[in-house]
Amino acid sequence: MRRRGDTHRMVRWLWTSRRPDARLARLALLPVSGLWRAVMAGRGLAYRRGWFPVHDLPLPTVAVGNLTVGGSGKTPIAIWVARHYQARGLRPGILLRGYGGDETLVHEHAVPGAVVIPDPDRVAGAERALANGAQVLVLDDAYQRLDVRRDLNLAVVSAETSRAVRWSLPAGPWREPWEAITRADAVIVTRKRATAEAARTMADEVRRRMPGPVAVAHLGLGTLEGLVSGNRQPADLLRGKRVVAASGIADPDAFVAQVKGAGAAVQVATWKDHHDYRDEDVAWLAHAARRADHVVITQKDAVKLRDRWPNSVPEPLVATLDLTWEDGGERIVAALDAVVTPVERL
Repeated sequence: MRRRGDTHRMVRWLWTSRRPDARLARLALLPVSGLWRAVMAGRGLAYRRGWFPVHDLPLPTVAVGNLTVGGSGKTPIAIWVARHYQARGLRPGILLRGYGGDETLVHEHAVPGAVVIPDPDRVAGAERALANGAQVLVLDDAYQRLDVRRDLNLAVVSAETSRAVRWSLPAGPWREPWEAITRADAVIVTRKRATAEAARTMADEVRRRMPGPVAVAHLGLGTLEGLVSGNRQPADLLRGKRVVAASGIADPDAFVAQVKGAGAAVQVATWKDHHDYRDEDVAWLAHAARRADHVVITQKDAVKLRDRWPNSVPEPLVATLDLTWEDGGERIVAALDAVVTPVERL
């Protein structure tokens, strides 16, 4: 089996390498990064001064987002938040931009019964969610959405970003500088392949910058779900097996590390984030499934492949991430519960 192209490698090299060529490339991009930072700073000032309007939403609202691009775990956190409210008898409305379509399907599959609204206009999306029975709103990827008010602004910070330079896009992965963390009401530091110590160090840095609750959560490979059958099996199934880890996500390294951590011998197959799988891609994966013990894919890729998988080919296994609170989870739960009053819970 041949390896597919890894378009993530160049970005990883640019943002994490300390080699002279990477440093020179970042320096060449510095004027663009400076312009990006100036635009974001001017935009924030315009909202703070009231030059741009800020709209109220019709329901209690939790916004989930991050300061960097891709891979922080904001979507798994948003799913966890929606499930938290659902377990308390509330019907969550999940609002997202809907880019690529895959994240909409991920939410619908992960939180059955939620009202999932893909709409760049979060105000219009909130009204649609209310009309469809939502009782609380969860805004995915909304930290930079300054045009709508929220009752809880939840920032997700990945411990993996400790390896990246602290430069603004495109020279680095930062949408906003560290100072923007002060807008958060609460922060969750996530880790996938990073160590617990790295996550604690990141959490300590966050605590020095903002007074609200700070928690640490591990997003680990917990169970495997058959793409077509939905049968669930433990990740230990992969131990000692030949596995193709296939993904079209922003941070394939963490996914690959998690599959390797389950004890598998891994071949990597990657596509760009939000990849629209073509027939030849499906055929390649089907060929891989016949030759390897297993093909393992992400939830984001599964929603694009589930209805297109050949019946005669062994089904891929979908990696599902389990969230384990390592520190401060009870403070996040308390902050979420404070958003919804007892009257609104009835």
